[in-house]
Amino acid sequence: MFLGEFEYKIDEKGRVPIPPKFRRELKEGVVLMPGVETCINIYPVSEWKKVSATLTSGTIAASKLRRLNRAVFATAFSLNIDGQGRIALPVPLRVYAEIEDEVVIAGANTYLELWNKEQWEAEKTISQEQAWQIIESLEQRG
Repeated sequence: MFLGEFEYKIDEKGRVPIPPKFRRELKEGVVLMPGVETCINIYPVSEWKKVSATLTSGTIAASKLRRLNRAVFATAFSLNIDGQGRIALPVPLRVYAEIEDEVVIAGANTYLELWNKEQWEAEKTISQEQAWQIIESLEQRG
C-alpha cells in the first residue's frame, strides 16, 4: 500500500528519486502513464498487469477496445529504478503533467502519482474538501 506524500526536485537529467520506503516494492520495475488528472501514475509491474488485464478483458466493442489500447499502452513507459533509487521521467509525461523542477509523489493505495507541486496543492485542497462527502456516500451504500 502506497501512503503519504513526498517532495523532490527533478535533476538536470530529468530523474526523480523514489521514496526509499517504496523502493523494495518497486525493484521489479515500474510502468508510468498519464493519469486521468494532470499527473503521472506509477504502477508496480504486478499492479500494472492487473490494470492491463482489466482494460483488455471488458465487453466493449472491438473498435473502442483498440482506441482504449492505443490511448493507454502507447502512452505508457516501462522503467527500472537505478542504483540510486531514481527513475528518469520520460519527456512526454513530464510535458503532460507540467513537471519542470519540483514534484510531489503521492501515495494512491495501489500506485503512486507524480504531480507538479502547485497542481498537487490545488488537487489536495479539492480532494480534502470533498473526501467527507465521498466517504458519506460510501457509507450510505453499505
